[in-house]
This record gives sequence, structure tokens and C-alpha cells, in this order.
Amino acid sequence: MAKTTAKTAPAATKAPKQASEEKSAVSVQPIMNQQFDAPAPLQKYGTVSQRLPIGLDADTRQKSVEMLNQLLADTCSIRDMYKKHHWQVVGPTFYQLHLLFDKHYEEQDALIDMIAERIQILGGVALAMAADIAETTIIPRPPRDREEAPVQVSRLLEAHQIILKNCHDYAKKADDAGDDGTNDLVVSNVMRTNELQVWFVSEHVVDTPLARAE
Repeated sequence: MAKTTAKTAPAATKAPKQASEEKSAVSVQPIMNQQFDAPAPLQKYGTVSQRLPIGLDADTRQKSVEMLNQLLADTCSIRDMYKKHHWQVVGPTFYQLHLLFDKHYEEQDALIDMIAERIQILGGVALAMAADIAETTIIPRPPRDREEAPVQVSRLLEAHQIILKNCHDYAKKADDAGDDGTNDLVVSNVMRTNELQVWFVSEHVVDTPLARAE
């Protein structure tokens, strides 16, 4: 009897450890497919909530969120256009434009985060997915083809002009409504960044004669 107990003792001591390891392995598995039969969304797009006490009424915040989501969609579009042209640019100015387009891409990408965060601060819901951006933006969609550098630049300048026209309109409306935070974002960040980029890009298509040193 004692001999049987001695043989079974090691197995008895291992069983709890094995059970613990099995339990631990199961507990770290991700819970998948939670999007099916999901509860109602936390907040519907197009609404604002008073999650943060920032001193602005719901109507003011709603109007600012609508303007900023349009600005967000257009900024996403021009950002992606810069990356497209960065990859596809060709010609004697390839190196300069290749670097410039990527620099502007990074700057527009930073603006996107600023705009989206402002929307969330106002209690709104920021656009996020590419399909929603494509449906909302008013910037003309470029073709998939590879185009000449002057055509690429022309498309970018048109996109900048669309954004800047809206910036002037949105900044005034935000100022009139007392939304100083949105006004500051539009003027100090979005408008100034786009104006500076227009300067750098437009100088590449100025019609000037070549000069020769005597």
C-alpha cells in the first residue's frame, strides 16, 4: 500500500501545475468577433457630447465639428496626394521634389492629428476611415496614372487653394461663435502650414528663363 502511494505522489504534485498552465494559456487568448451582435455605439457620428467642460454650448461645438471634419477630410486627401507624388515624381527635379513632397506629407500628417483631436475635444466624432474621407472631401481625386511634375504641382496648388479658402471661412465663423480654440488651430496651424507649402511648391512652376553667367 505504501509503495503504491509513493508512485502516485509525483503525479499528484504535477497535476495542479499543469492545470494552472492550461488555465493561464486559455486566459491570454484574444476575444474575437466582438463586432458581431455588438451593442449600440458609444456615440453616433454627427453628434456632440458634453464630455469636457470647455465653456462652449452644444450648437457652437456642433458647427465647429462639422467644419473641422470637412477640413480633416481635405487634409487627409492632400496628405495622400503628396505621398502619391513623392513616389511617382520623375524628371530633372526628381530629387528636390521627391524630398519636398515627403516633407509636406509629414507636415500635413501632423495637421490631421491636431484637427482630429480638436474634434474630440469639442465632443464630436472625427472621420477616420479612407472610404469616409473619400466621400467627404471636396478635393478632386487625381488619376492612378503617373503624371509629369508640373501637373502634379498644379494639382497640389489647387488642393491647397481649396483648403485655404475654407480656412478663411472657418476661422471667421469660429471667431464669431467664440470658439477661440478652433479659430487658433485653423489660423495658426492649418492656414500657415498650407500657405508656406504653397510658396515652396509654386516656385517650381514659375515661368522664368534660364540664366547664364557671363
